Amino acid sequence: MSAKKDSTVAVETSAPKLPDGVLDLSSITQESQDGCTVFVHYNGPTDQLSGMCTGMAVLDPGASPHPPHRHPEEEFMIVASGTGEIECGGKTTQVGPGAIMYCAGDTLHGIVNTGKVPLTFYWSKWMAKGF
Repeated sequence: MSAKKDSTVAVETSAPKLPDGVLDLSSITQESQDGCTVFVHYNGPTDQLSGMCTGMAVLDPGASPHPPHRHPEEEFMIVASGTGEIECGGKTTQVGPGAIMYCAGDTLHGIVNTGKVPLTFYWSKWMAKGF
């Protein structure tokens, strides 16, 4: 049995500065494994941030992108469709469309689809200059 691949996306601080503009799903390469499909829209520095990463993930029923984890970046997760659970800072919350999670850097967090249909969420995480 192979180990589950971790779908965590690291914030790129040495990539070229993010360009202005709009990206849609047809212009993004997706990565899929273990019931999780990830689309990274933007990942790199901005004028005000040393690194910023944002994208979308689709979780099959029962799936999560990775076990609960922590990283130095602050993060928002926005549930667009489906239902699930978000763990954040030791508390687990039932979530559905419109739910938004914020967690500070180094806060344990994770998401899992507990529903019967795919769960789609968007994330944004960033590292301020000087951190």
